[in-house]
Amino acid sequence: MLNMAEGMARLGALAESRAVATLGRAFADAGHELAIVGGPVRDAILGRDTHDLDFTTDARPDDILRIITPISTVRWEIGRAFGTIGARIAGEQVEITTYRADSYDGVTRKPTVAFGDTLEDDLVRRDFTVNAMALRVPAPTLVDPNGGVEDLLAGVLRTPADPHVSFGDDPLRMLRAARFSSQLSFEVDPGTASAIEQLRETIRIVSPERIQSELVRLLQTDDPVRGIRLLVETGLMHEFLPEIPALRLEVDEHHHHKDVYEHSLTVLRQAIELEAVRQPDAAPDIALRLAALLHDIGKPATRKLEPGGGVTFHHHDVKGARMARRRLKELRFDAATTDSVAQLIELHLRFFGYAEGAWTDAAVRRYVRDAGAELDRLHILTRADVTTRNKRKAARLANAYDDIEARIVSLREQEEIDSIRPELDGNEIQRILGIGPGREVGEAYRFLLDLRLDDGVLGSEEAERRLREWWSARA
Repeated sequence: MLNMAEGMARLGALAESRAVATLGRAFADAGHELAIVGGPVRDAILGRDTHDLDFTTDARPDDILRIITPISTVRWEIGRAFGTIGARIAGEQVEITTYRADSYDGVTRKPTVAFGDTLEDDLVRRDFTVNAMALRVPAPTLVDPNGGVEDLLAGVLRTPADPHVSFGDDPLRMLRAARFSSQLSFEVDPGTASAIEQLRETIRIVSPERIQSELVRLLQTDDPVRGIRLLVETGLMHEFLPEIPALRLEVDEHHHHKDVYEHSLTVLRQAIELEAVRQPDAAPDIALRLAALLHDIGKPATRKLEPGGGVTFHHHDVKGARMARRRLKELRFDAATTDSVAQLIELHLRFFGYAEGAWTDAAVRRYVRDAGAELDRLHILTRADVTTRNKRKAARLANAYDDIEARIVSLREQEEIDSIRPELDGNEIQRILGIGPGREVGEAYRFLLDLRLDDGVLGSEEAERRLREWWSARA
């Protein structure tokens, strides 16, 4: 429960911090207004950690630079065209922006930059009321013309202006609604949600890079499922990641199967829980979370209704990996993330063959070899993919995976499984067989690698004998 008395005390402490007090006095001495704005104010009231400080002022960029130069150790002007000057003051990174009164043509995202004259007019152009509060400094005064405090108390996300106008100014704000809903555990105001549904197609004018960045921020939250549901229910997800709403497969009275959409959301949530246990000090693992969300996107395209009421999704792992790779490229994800997600999706079913019957050491080696650097993520994804309500089945699968992980550890200790190589390299193969570089060397190398995986360490003499036998039989 939000305690406003404690929240106001935290705002007072924020105003008295060294960086804020130094800036407040400098701007007041220069005859200008200054206020902390947006997220830092919201988070201070909520008792959440505040990081980079954002300020707004009536001073123009040249005046901002003149005021902060004597009190800052470094400055940057990358956002100067939009009225923003950055600096490091008393060890804190800050950004100071001139009041804005931009206008938009409704066709592109590029605004006509215009500076404003009042703090209240600046606040009304911000995304949500809970982000449209300001704390004037140096004498701390809360400015909240749009009811942000009331919405904080109610746990509601609402736009300061008419949502059609706000989302028309910047359609990416619709995606931010999902992110803040997850980040703050807030509900989206019905009128705001309705506007998202009506204006969802306008997200198409936003660059893929900005959409990707906001999607990543959503997935970095502790509970992205809340935001994902909003995106699917309003139809916004269909505009940039249609594979997710497509998971809501129709189920007729004769052919029953698990709800793939709900299953995927459960897998995502369970993956995040396991991530917290296995990687407690690491940053949110975006590749893992994407793989958890997308691991079954190949099912709609591979679904086959069988006689007698059965449903199959043969090769949905391979199909899903291809679909994910294509979609992530369109959203401008980096190659490393895209490759990781695609590989995890393609491998996510591999373990279930082990659960049906214990693998040989060779099969375990292949599992490790094929997973490569993704093995730890694959461990988490595979465990998270168990969503059955059958406790006996869930326990059997968990025990089977405990067993495979223990065997991987044991094999690693025995033979450094992560760096498995044939016992003879390409030069030795050529010398033994009396051949030069070419296709035959590659075939011989693969034979020796399979031999290594199947039989473990043989020693160079035995490997050479087997190689000569293989070569003779091949000839």
